[in-house]
Amino acid sequence: MDINSDDLKTFITVIDSGTLSAASVHLGQTTSGVSRALSRLEDKLATSLLTRTTRRMELTEEGQLFLERARAILGAMEEAEETIRIRRQQPAGRLCVDAASPFMLHCVVPHVAEFRALYPEIRLELSSNDQITDLIEHRTDIAIRIGTLPDSTLHARALSASPLYVLASPDYLARHGAPRTPEELAGHSLLGFVQYEQGNSWPLQHANGNSLAVTPSLSASSGETLRQLALAGQGIVCLADFMTRADIADGHLVKVLEDSYTGYRQQIHAVYYRNTQLARRIGCFLDFLQQKL
Repeated sequence: MDINSDDLKTFITVIDSGTLSAASVHLGQTTSGVSRALSRLEDKLATSLLTRTTRRMELTEEGQLFLERARAILGAMEEAEETIRIRRQQPAGRLCVDAASPFMLHCVVPHVAEFRALYPEIRLELSSNDQITDLIEHRTDIAIRIGTLPDSTLHARALSASPLYVLASPDYLARHGAPRTPEELAGHSLLGFVQYEQGNSWPLQHANGNSLAVTPSLSASSGETLRQLALAGQGIVCLADFMTRADIADGHLVKVLEDSYTGYRQQIHAVYYRNTQLARRIGCFLDFLQQKL
């Protein structure tokens, strides 16, 4: 049996119209075409749905049962289409976003309330994992990554770029003095990253190039931890503008060695699988975040 929605629509239209000729007008077909379609449906069902004479049509018992089911089926299909149409107009569903803790705290969390007001049907799930590699395994739709991306099967969308600054607290500088050249950093307490060598290469011009590899006196795995240590006067740190902008504006952190800055800007990307269609809820989140950045 190979009954489709057109068969159901034809049958229901014939019943609701009262005659084949009236149904043909509604369906935009010829009367003979509607009659043949009705006969094909009866052949598929191997039963008579209507008793037809030159003056009237009546439903058989089987026809009455089939009419009830046909109306229910078409009603369910129309409801499903309406649901999808509404979802396309207003993105909906679960959206899991992963980002390093500093980015999540300084660039995502402050804007969550506005995003939820704009897209109330999206259920946000926020996580932080710097080392995530398998988005499907971690049920992650979007991962925000800072710095150079390794080659992978992931598709990347550039969101922004953030300058890096070498910073220290006024308290630290009052106690230890400010370095006048990049080479003088060797005599200071330096705050750096564990298992992230890229973060321990500071964009400073010096005698041997435009990048200075530092050996941290105190290390942490999280940029947010390093920020807090710098605010506590524990040493000099190199961190992104997106997480230290307010600290600098408030005078809680001070830029050092500005004359040696190279102008390097750290890239910020959103990554997701190439072989998946970019759902509208993912697109609207990335558009929103990019505007905020």
